[in-house]
Parts: sequence; structure tokens; C-alpha cells
Amino acid sequence: MPASTDDEFENSRDYVQSLARGLAVLDSFGPEADRMSLSQVAERTGLTRAAARRLLLTLQHLGYVRSEGRQFALSPKVLQLGHRYLGALNLTDLTQPLVEALSRQLNESCSLAVLDGHDIVYVARVPVRRIMTVSLGVGARLPAFCASLGRVLLGRKSDAELREWLAVLKPERFTAHTLTGKEKIRAAIERARRDGYSYVEQELELGLCSLAVPVRNRQGEIIAALNLSTPYRPDAEHYATGKCLPALRKAAAAIEKTINASGF
Repeated sequence: MPASTDDEFENSRDYVQSLARGLAVLDSFGPEADRMSLSQVAERTGLTRAAARRLLLTLQHLGYVRSEGRQFALSPKVLQLGHRYLGALNLTDLTQPLVEALSRQLNESCSLAVLDGHDIVYVARVPVRRIMTVSLGVGARLPAFCASLGRVLLGRKSDAELREWLAVLKPERFTAHTLTGKEKIRAAIERARRDGYSYVEQELELGLCSLAVPVRNRQGEIIAALNLSTPYRPDAEHYATGKCLPALRKAAAAIEKTINASGF
């Protein structure tokens, strides 16, 4: 398309300049500029300080940008904008063979999920045996607060973002084992962040145990989580963290390599 056509469109009534400027602010952040001052954003976008300030405050209000003193950084919410892009990349096709290989190796049900608000959403899944009373497939949603996948994914949030997330959470008790106290949920998420994995036993459904690890992008940000589900037994935690955790981490590394190579 000729450049003049672009110029003509930008001068037309259909062109929304404020939207373009807002996207330019988001696009100005990157690996070499993950945190910037107001002046730096204005310089990188060619906007005035006043315009850059209004756009940054609006994006902060919407949850796409967070402030850290006098600097600004993208928030994890921008990943939601990429969920449609994940569909365009067909994340399921990219990762399904690796999830299948892990499932065959461990002879356990394995899944890959992303975070969407207060839910996890499955993007790849290989069931080996029926453990849950509900049937789960790609696109299925479960509450994040009591799922191993969710606790790993929530570990990417800053302390302030986690406080805000917990403030509006209304935890439901699914079993006698479900953590519903917000401080206990916070502690479980922080433990998952510290340990690099989350093990959950019978919180979502009786007889169901699960272990999850993070999947990260090139910048080290958690963009997905990989887990296995296994029936409850007295040594379930020892089995999961002792025998299965190394294989789960190795598979997560392979998935990271695959999706990062695809340009995500």
C-alpha cells in the first residue's frame, strides 16, 4: 500500500488519533526500556509531556500500566491483549505435542493454561484418566485462587497488584481443603513464586492433586503455566514434587523455547 494512502487515512475522520497515541505509548516499552519516566515516554513517542502524562494515567487507570515512583512500567494485564494473538499463533498446535509427550512420560493428565482475570483458561490439555467430575478441554475455565496453575500464574503479579486482585476476590469453598482465607491464599501464591512451582491437594475437588510450574517469555515474565493432575494418595505430594517436578520443568523449558521461537 502506498505511503500516501496511510497519510490520507491519518487525516481522515475515521482515524482515531488518541487511540493511536495510546498504543504508541504501550509500544514504546520494551526489553531495553521496561521502566521509563514521563520524560522518557514523551521522548520515545514524540508526544508532549502533557499528552504523555494523560495517556499514561489513563492506561494506569485501565490497568495496562503501573507506576513505580516516578517511573512507569507495563502491567501483566497487557498480556490479555496478546491472548487473541496467541489464538492467531495457534498456541494449542504449537504446544500440544510437548504436552502430549509429557503426559506419555508421566502417565498423568497434563495441561497448559493462561490467566484471565480471576480464572485460568486451558490452551492445551491431555487427559489420561478421569479425575474430575467435570470434563475439561481447551477453553475451559477454573478459578485461579485454588488451582496450582492459577497460583503459579498469579505469582507474576507485583505485591500491589496481588493486593488489588485479592481485594475483589470472592473465594468459594469447593472442599474441606479449599483455602478461602485471603491471607492464606496470598501466602500460597507467594510460596509458588518463591519455590517456582505450586502443589495443590484436594482444594478444587476431592481426590484431585496437581503440580504446576511457570512458562516464561524471553523477558522472564510468566505467560502461561504447565501442570499435571494426579489422583490423591497418601504420598501424592512426595510423588509429584519428587518424581514429576524435574520432568515438568524440562517440558516447560521446551515449551518456552517453542513459543519464543515463534515470535511471541
